[in-house]
Amino acid sequence: MKETVINLLNEVELTEPIFIEALPGIGHVGKLVAEHIIHELEATKFAELYSPSFPPQVFVGEKGIIEPMKNEFYYLKSAGEDKKDYIILIGNTQGLSAEGQYNICGAILDFVEKYGVKNIYTLGGLGTGQQVDKVQVLGAATSEELADMLEENNVKMRSADGGIIGASGLILGLAISRGIDGVCLMGETPGYFIDADASKAVLIALTKILNLEVDVAKLEERAEETRKMISKAQQMEQDMVDRSHIAPGEEDLRYIG
Repeated sequence: MKETVINLLNEVELTEPIFIEALPGIGHVGKLVAEHIIHELEATKFAELYSPSFPPQVFVGEKGIIEPMKNEFYYLKSAGEDKKDYIILIGNTQGLSAEGQYNICGAILDFVEKYGVKNIYTLGGLGTGQQVDKVQVLGAATSEELADMLEENNVKMRSADGGIIGASGLILGLAISRGIDGVCLMGETPGYFIDADASKAVLIALTKILNLEVDVAKLEERAEETRKMISKAQQMEQDMVDRSHIAPGEEDLRYIG
């Protein structure tokens, strides 16, 4: 493979679909949201993207089954109260290099533009490096009108505090020159585990904006698992702190595995 390719699995007719990008990133926040929407609303896969710019590896799934590194396009027709069409992009990787990211994101935009996409929502996590007590959803937009729309939907605008790295930012940047509008929704997350709490916050914000009805029950279950994981990690951290204050020769041998 010498260049990025998109294999069309099924022909589909869509009317000015809204494009949702949710490739893996910090906390897998966006990826979790998109996968949940795909499952709950029974979206259909219709294309796959492969690229030599992906990492030179494979993904080992359940029962040891190997999957290639790829991105997948799904579609929904007449979804939600507004009866809109959607294209949703998920995957198990992003481009490995800056050049690769530009190549892949350009190919993605070329593909979705053919279907008449005029609005893009990219989803991701905003790493805090520490536990988040109450998740905020932050946003960025390609126009003042979209920024106002986000604020009206209780999304806090991210202002002058850094960029948006990876596909979630680059796709929007490249879309501007094509006359395509877009926003990025980011859920605050510590960033070092799969964060269902942040995903739930982004899902609620996204579905409110798009007038979609999506059951969040399973995400809530995953959020509970995440809280337990945080609690366990904090206890392990505290145990390490406690052990650091033990005088030499007084170590508790029960810690030795």
